[in-house]
Amino acid sequence: VCGKYYQGRGPKSHAYTHSLEAGHHVFINLRTEKVYCLPDGYEVIDPSLDDIIHVLNPRFTQEQVEQLDKSRQWSRALDGSDYLPGTVGLNNIRETDFVNVTIQSLMRVTPLRNFFLIPENYQHNRSPLVHRFGELTRKIWHARNFKGQVSPHEFLQAVMKASKKRFRIGAQSDPVEFMSWLLNTLHTELRTSKKGSSIIHRCFQGELEVVKEMHNRPIAEKRESGKDGEHGSHNIGMETSRMPFLMLGLDLPPPPLFTDVMEKNIIPQVPLFNILKKFDGETVTEVVRPRTARMRYRVTKLPQYLILHMRRFTKNNFFMEKNPTLVNFPVKNLELKDYIPLPAPKENEKLRSKYDLIANIVHDGKPGEGSYRVFVQRKSEELWYEMQDLHVSETLPQMVALSETYMQIYEQHQQ
Repeated sequence: VCGKYYQGRGPKSHAYTHSLEAGHHVFINLRTEKVYCLPDGYEVIDPSLDDIIHVLNPRFTQEQVEQLDKSRQWSRALDGSDYLPGTVGLNNIRETDFVNVTIQSLMRVTPLRNFFLIPENYQHNRSPLVHRFGELTRKIWHARNFKGQVSPHEFLQAVMKASKKRFRIGAQSDPVEFMSWLLNTLHTELRTSKKGSSIIHRCFQGELEVVKEMHNRPIAEKRESGKDGEHGSHNIGMETSRMPFLMLGLDLPPPPLFTDVMEKNIIPQVPLFNILKKFDGETVTEVVRPRTARMRYRVTKLPQYLILHMRRFTKNNFFMEKNPTLVNFPVKNLELKDYIPLPAPKENEKLRSKYDLIANIVHDGKPGEGSYRVFVQRKSEELWYEMQDLHVSETLPQMVALSETYMQIYEQHQQ
């Protein structure tokens, strides 16, 4: 009736007191799913309560999971409104839009979603975060909800605890930082051994070749004549290494500082292909910390799902700045091999380098403030939806690229 949670049901419990004070008599044990009438304490067996059990702990069969992206079935909430399972709003529990957009984006990643829809995949896992994420996934995709929205409250509680309050209710955070933390934490909790894989790595992990040029101080060299003497050359050290990645950070060009009278309303734009050149193995990126180095990056293995993040915010000693440059990108058929050199595939393997966008997180407003919303694709109809907390509305694909994109998820073509 009031949706409150209590521990225990004995005569000295809060549930017992609540049943007397508020006249709310029917309680369900969330672990056993048995229903009790308090204060008397007897079990209630009535099939009309099955709907409530289904809402609290949705279940999916393997067949239902496989049909999700083929179904165009609308569901009806108790208030008579219609909603699409999987495309439902999430409550914003005080500045938690950074969590909501991350969750909505990850719900489009089919293997990840399917893994978490079947609790048997992680039933022996002890991590509350894993179980709460699975529970939230099942609630979002459930066709028998009482209403067309879901509260991520239990998941947020698990996030606060697991992140030691780095991410918490009531404090705006960055979805890129949150996505990175969430994927790494879920991977750590789900892998079975130190070097073991997980559904996270199977979906998102790619590999980079990193060439690092280190400039050391001038060194004394012997001249060819045999005399010792100072020689002002630099010693350049080259280090080549391979490193895995779960997302790639792209640098935006600095926006023009001065514009003439005619151009003052023009927002700078850059094609995605230009900023992807950072990973062509030739473009040099200057890294200042911890010591100045010139870096070159080349993608050596592409993931099934590619997460890109635009470095839109820069912090200096006084305040945070936001780069307003718009990024132009294709919603379908992003062909990576046209812009970055990729390794030749092994024998009998095909180079899969074509991607479609499935989620696009954007930031509105000032740096350090503002809000986040997300555009997601619904596979069953190939329609796009704009989602901001509880608001869900259908939109056109061409609208997706008109905002200040911050993080994107692309899905690899499998054919």
